[in-house]
Amino acid sequence: MPGEIKPLSAVANAIDRVLQAGSVAVLATLIEAPANVGAKLLFESDGTTTGSLGSAKLDELVKKQATLFLTSGDDARAYFTSEFAPDDSELGGLRFLFERLQPEPHVVICGAGHVGASLAKLANAIGYTVTLIDDRPEFVSRNHFPEESIELVSTPDWADAVRRAVGNGRGGSGALVTRGHNEDETCVRALIDLEPDYVGLIGSKRRTNIVLERLREAGASEEFRKNIRAPIGLDIGAITPEEVALSILAEIVAERRGGEGTSLSGWRRK
Repeated sequence: MPGEIKPLSAVANAIDRVLQAGSVAVLATLIEAPANVGAKLLFESDGTTTGSLGSAKLDELVKKQATLFLTSGDDARAYFTSEFAPDDSELGGLRFLFERLQPEPHVVICGAGHVGASLAKLANAIGYTVTLIDDRPEFVSRNHFPEESIELVSTPDWADAVRRAVGNGRGGSGALVTRGHNEDETCVRALIDLEPDYVGLIGSKRRTNIVLERLREAGASEEFRKNIRAPIGLDIGAITPEEVALSILAEIVAERRGGEGTSLSGWRRK
């Protein structure tokens, strides 16, 4: 029945299912209350819930707040009920921990030249899972990348390597920084049905437009083409490979966290 506190094993099983599916959910745990401390409610992005916090009314309030939490980009945050139900004195004083459950961020980099190599190392440094792909074995040698956490893939089949690395696409970002637009096109075609969180394409406007036009002719949807970041990265005036890598990673992080990529001090100048 609504409000029934189910065994935590049911919530644990649901969490395992969410993680296996690569879905996104919020786990709300009651951490301060007169009773039921430790009760949990799992709210999935499609509206499915598992568990309860002790009452149907409380569950509904927390579900609404969980929807807002999903848009915040936060990984975890504690809330008092007074923050999202200020007019309900009956529920005052309760405190919850909201935790985001989602796939670990994974960057699949096509092209291990100067930019790709710099991006791999930088993304690895901030905790992203990294797969670096190239068709030139000497470019993805462990001698160049002593970081064991960077997966190195040498293959003549770009498309197959990309599909294997990206999986179902959730939590994944594809950075296409190969040496030519033919290789870029092969990689981006492999992503059409996988729907990663981010796809970026390096090159001039002319070069990227050639690839985008070929995708249109190949039947790629307008939505997919529209979401491709081309040219890749944020405009920070980057020149060196390391600076270009920084601009790319900044855009990937902004996409994941819901940031706008604008100056934090911009309001002062208005």
